[in-house]
Amino acid sequence: MKYHNLILKYGFYPLSIALVLTLGPLLSSVPSTAHASKKIEPVRVVLKNGITILVVETHALPVVNISVTVKTGSVYDPPEKAGLSSLTAALLDEGTKTRSSQQIADEMDFIGGKLSTGGGTDFSTASLVVLKKDIKTGLDILSDVLMNPVFPEEEVERKKKEVIGAIISDKDDPGSVASKAFYKAVFKNHPYGIPGEGDEESVVNISRDDIVKFFNTYYRPNNTIMAVVGDVDIKEVVTLIETYFKSWKKAEISFPTIPSAGKVEKKESVLIDRDITQANIMLGHVGISRDNPDFYAVHVMNYILGGGGFSSRLTKEIRDNKGLAYSVHSGFDINKYPGAFTVSIQTKNETTQVAVDGILAELKRIREEQVSDEELNDAKSYLTGSFPLKLDTNSKISSYLVFIEFYNLGLDYFDAYKKKIEAITKDDIIRVAKKYIDPENYVIVAVAKQKDAGLKELE
Repeated sequence: MKYHNLILKYGFYPLSIALVLTLGPLLSSVPSTAHASKKIEPVRVVLKNGITILVVETHALPVVNISVTVKTGSVYDPPEKAGLSSLTAALLDEGTKTRSSQQIADEMDFIGGKLSTGGGTDFSTASLVVLKKDIKTGLDILSDVLMNPVFPEEEVERKKKEVIGAIISDKDDPGSVASKAFYKAVFKNHPYGIPGEGDEESVVNISRDDIVKFFNTYYRPNNTIMAVVGDVDIKEVVTLIETYFKSWKKAEISFPTIPSAGKVEKKESVLIDRDITQANIMLGHVGISRDNPDFYAVHVMNYILGGGGFSSRLTKEIRDNKGLAYSVHSGFDINKYPGAFTVSIQTKNETTQVAVDGILAELKRIREEQVSDEELNDAKSYLTGSFPLKLDTNSKISSYLVFIEFYNLGLDYFDAYKKKIEAITKDDIIRVAKKYIDPENYVIVAVAKQKDAGLKELE
């Protein structure tokens, strides 16, 4: 299970953290053939009530994708009620002032659509996929869900039990145990250290009144981004959105102050004993935020280090040369605030220390030795060459548009990305490696049979 936003090594916007309203596997993967040979040029409009709309016309098929981001997530949960944002988002489609949850499902099924909801760390999102002829019906349901949810008490309690059941189940998953322990240790006084779904105690503490208050505070049009991609006319679709969302009133929003995560300033280990044959290890510290000017250099550097799959240094050394694991990877979380830098690996208990030593050696090497021309060129070629594949469906484009607006990346991002990656030099790589990777101060979490793993507690 993922607890934090997009991992830099993947280089794309994760739909799994979205509030997804999708037409199903066929239409949600409709290729964006209209964009294969021309630039993506979004039009941006801000409505009087504050909704920011981004539109891209493509008329290859009579399908419309709409992605919505509401700029609130688990980062704004009170610690004692962690999971509040996630529950709020998950309950949006469980009944409105005029529709029951069953009526919502039936209406979406009738037009070939599907509605599901969920939250994220920094934001919650929604996406709608409908045939062009059904766009009014789709917008009617979408606006109802976003503006008029009633959060029925019985649905709140049912969802809370479901979440608590999943949290309990996660305790049997070594990967989930390691991830939660790692983020808790790295982000000691920061919301990123708390799982977005909360824990058993915090979820029990959440009441319907808490959910209603959270919704009324953050679910406002002036806190919302909406991207539309597909067989639409820009003026027509903006008018439709304005019509269906005209009663949504903007309001001043007072966001909580988010404390600085602070740097990890010493070596720290969290050793969790489990009777398992494979050690699950996470090693790292605080990384960067998405708006950091060094993002692109870090992106390329991480690809070379451990984000590039079988071509990365960590994989070649730990997997190919030493045979210690099938996979090992590194990544920087993409968040509004500085997220985590992590290296993750599974290895036999008996080879835990050797694997950790090998990882630390590679972290030092990326800081001390310039990468080769071949490594740099391969990384840049892959990152720029694979980028169009992240935009090969209307659904991906609409999701990317809200991502771009949320992080204020600019409407020229689709062109600027390639140029910025290609501009990275070997000097940039070693500079950001020295700045953002610290092999002397880090947190290491190992879920393993500790007697066999042999790791020592670090102060």
